[in-house]
Amino acid sequence: MPMPMTASPTSFYLPTADGAFQPTEATVGPWDPKLQHGGPPAALVAHELERVGFRPDVRIAQFSLEFLGVLPLAPMTVRAEIVRPGKRIELAQASVDIGGRPALRASAWRIAVGDDRGPRVGLDVPSPPLPALESRELFENVPEFGYGRALEWRFVSGGFRTPGPATLWSRMRIPLLPGEEPSPLTRVLAMVDSANGVSWELDLATYTFVPVNLTVSMTRVPVGEWVGMEAVTRLSGDGVGTTRARLFDREGMVGEALQSLFVGKR
Repeated sequence: MPMPMTASPTSFYLPTADGAFQPTEATVGPWDPKLQHGGPPAALVAHELERVGFRPDVRIAQFSLEFLGVLPLAPMTVRAEIVRPGKRIELAQASVDIGGRPALRASAWRIAVGDDRGPRVGLDVPSPPLPALESRELFENVPEFGYGRALEWRFVSGGFRTPGPATLWSRMRIPLLPGEEPSPLTRVLAMVDSANGVSWELDLATYTFVPVNLTVSMTRVPVGEWVGMEAVTRLSGDGVGTTRARLFDREGMVGEALQSLFVGKR
């Protein structure tokens, strides 16, 4: 049975006695108050993929997540394993069950790193300035939702109430799990699945445009608690769309993300 939601969640998930993870209200998305947003589950799966077979000399360079269905506010069982071990390159995979149903499937390429591997090229693109003021307004005519308040949003351009491409900075207000400092990758993933939402092109009251997957390539490790993205959504007109995001921190570009969207009338 799901655990009761906390009035003021202090983390996105709470570990359960049997090794699962209970979502708190901080995971709730804008589509349905009974369902999670995709960002926190993506961060949770990445957390487990970073831990499995831990090696200090490797990091996740590419992360892929498939959404196999909706994500209710119920305990999540995460299983992670190394399926292709290697000295320089290895592949880890993870699956998530909710109530005995497959809910998520993920994979991550982990690459050995070292200062002598090669020069830094193409990353010194200046990041936009961090706005001084927080963007407090969420989507118009959409009830308050926990995920929207669990992150701080500062828009350089666009916004939750402005259609079209968006550029923003974000940071987590609470940790992924109690007492744990979020890793740089989980900070990015907690934010980046919102790319299709912040760069919306269709009215949320009339249309749904939800991602069926998320792919993130991390060229380098982000620095600091603030991460940002430039997101743009494109729609085919036949029910399919894509959202692409360029990811950055205070020192410049860190990677890219891509979502495939299901689009339809409500």
